[in-house]
Amino acid sequence: MEIKQQLRLSQQLVMTPQLQQAIKLLQLSRLELIDEVRKELDNNPVLSDEDIEGRAGGDERNRAKSQAAEDKLERAATQTADTRESEKAAREVDWEKFLENRTLQQSVPGNRGGFDELPPIEQNLTKPRSLQDHLLWQLSTSDFTEHERLFAELVIGNLDEKGYLDLEGVERPDGTRTPDLTIEDLAEEAGLHPEDAPDVLELIQNFDPIGVACRDLRECLLVQAKAIGFDEIETEIINSHLHHLEKHNYQAIAREMKIPVEEVYECAKEIQKLESRPARNFTDTDDRSIGITPDVYVVKDGEELRVMDNDKGVQRLYINEALTKKLMADPTAKEFIGEKLRNAQWLIRAIEQRRKTIIKVAESIVEKQRDFFDHGVAHLKPMILRDVAEAVGMHESTISRVTTNKYMHTPQGLFELKYFFNSSIRRVGEDDIASESVKQAIKKIIDDEDKENPLSDQAIVDLLEKAEGIKIARRTVAKYREMLGILSSSKRKRLF
Repeated sequence: MEIKQQLRLSQQLVMTPQLQQAIKLLQLSRLELIDEVRKELDNNPVLSDEDIEGRAGGDERNRAKSQAAEDKLERAATQTADTRESEKAAREVDWEKFLENRTLQQSVPGNRGGFDELPPIEQNLTKPRSLQDHLLWQLSTSDFTEHERLFAELVIGNLDEKGYLDLEGVERPDGTRTPDLTIEDLAEEAGLHPEDAPDVLELIQNFDPIGVACRDLRECLLVQAKAIGFDEIETEIINSHLHHLEKHNYQAIAREMKIPVEEVYECAKEIQKLESRPARNFTDTDDRSIGITPDVYVVKDGEELRVMDNDKGVQRLYINEALTKKLMADPTAKEFIGEKLRNAQWLIRAIEQRRKTIIKVAESIVEKQRDFFDHGVAHLKPMILRDVAEAVGMHESTISRVTTNKYMHTPQGLFELKYFFNSSIRRVGEDDIASESVKQAIKKIIDDEDKENPLSDQAIVDLLEKAEGIKIARRTVAKYREMLGILSSSKRKRLF
């Protein structure tokens, strides 16, 4: 072993704070970018959302903003002194005089005319009540004991999005799962005797909507059947022959129950009127409050498609150079102002680079998907990240960040940028087609089919190859059909 010096030349990529900030801004959505800009405006006194230097010249409002920014910088440089002064001023307040002035103030008249007396419009807006809120309201009007009420709250808190009681274990961060629960476990946690748990659960299941808090489809239908007053045959079909009912195998039900098949048909008609998803009319999200603001617009100007960025709501940032130079002369604030100035310059540069990158990627997408913008989804071409990355001269990871949570308003509607990236599927004697176009073709075929004789997956394969020249496997049709939320042919069949 020995100690010696060596000279080595190497290259490495160093993630500077500025580069990390640029990457972070690139993948932010539009709303997240607006919040980030507001945070920087609050934290960096050098930044301004007004171009003071470009519009200075007797404008009183600009002088007021400049003075406000100067005051903000001076407060940041002398924070300790200001704190002591404010504490001293607070101690010197004449509270007796303050209270006396409050007493002498006249109350605002209550019969004012006009719109001033109306409450804000936000107070007049309503939102859909969630299933949990609806059930808790009914629980509050019930005569449950304290332990029964706690048990009911635990049951309501464990409902899934369909309205069923979900007591299955959850996965831990280390990959293991928690054990499944039972209603007896919930009763023990609520201090209720386990033997009383089924009775209290039955009362909850008869809340509106009837069938809520059931553990499976069979129990949900049985609760509704009992409340409506179904006869023994219909109840027996739900209890013992639900698997045949789902497949419309009425002959098997008639054979096993030894009753005419016509009677099974009549029972099936009544059973189909029951609700299989109690939470169907309830939602935890108000769809009216969900809004998407596009990042770019694609506007058709004659035969040309133009891409324009949407900067509405995003504040333009500037540097108040005159104020910065004035305060840089102060030795106590020079280091502080220098750091804030560098951060401001990097932020402005990163936001501008983000805007240019999004425009460049959007223009490349428009160029490659021109047929889509002219004729619709059926003409969407297969495209991957590498195609756009090579066109704009960027890495695929950059394209992935740019297209995440970014939206484009087009003549065909509003789409996420990632929507335009699809895998390719071969067509006989023609160019490849995008997978999204195949999904829409499958959806159109199923929408136009005879509901009494629905098409099987193999029949859809044959139609796609014959009509569109699309040659895909049956399992691919099944996969796309499930992604579209379409049932199989046996479950789509309409008998009544």
